[in-house]
Amino acid sequence: MPAPAPAATRCPGAGLRPDSANAAAAAQATLCLVNQIRVSHRLRPLRANPQLTGVATSQVATMVGWDYFADVRPTGQTPMSLIAGSPYRVRGAELSVGQNIAWGSGVLGSPGRIVSAWMASPPHRAIILTGEYLDAGVAVKPALPSVVGAGSRGATYAMEFAVRHY
Repeated sequence: MPAPAPAATRCPGAGLRPDSANAAAAAQATLCLVNQIRVSHRLRPLRANPQLTGVATSQVATMVGWDYFADVRPTGQTPMSLIAGSPYRVRGAELSVGQNIAWGSGVLGSPGRIVSAWMASPPHRAIILTGEYLDAGVAVKPALPSVVGAGSRGATYAMEFAVRHY
């Protein structure tokens, strides 16, 4: 996996190994890193949104608790259905959403490494570089679903991207 870009040093917490004391700082660093990339591509930075953060928090907790790793929950709920069912949608007539998930252990679980991995993956990169998105929510859980086979030490990430169309 590639090392984080030099810009990562401008985001406090980019090199954190997430644990229960710093998971919120790791989530903030993740959004910061994604916003640096967006700005470098002449895109608007994403605004942190508490409703999307709630969806991301639910996603990582569910993946770890239900022992799976996928965008779609075992119940069939998609990122679109989760966000559409949240208070985020209330003020918008239409909705566009995206979701990136990841897991990593040791240094590979740091925000810098996770964002680097997303940028190295064409589908994840495309979501990050979708100029239409205006809002985001990030959650980091310092645990792994056992299904990934990497032991229990590491972190699971979810980042929700959205825009309401009026």
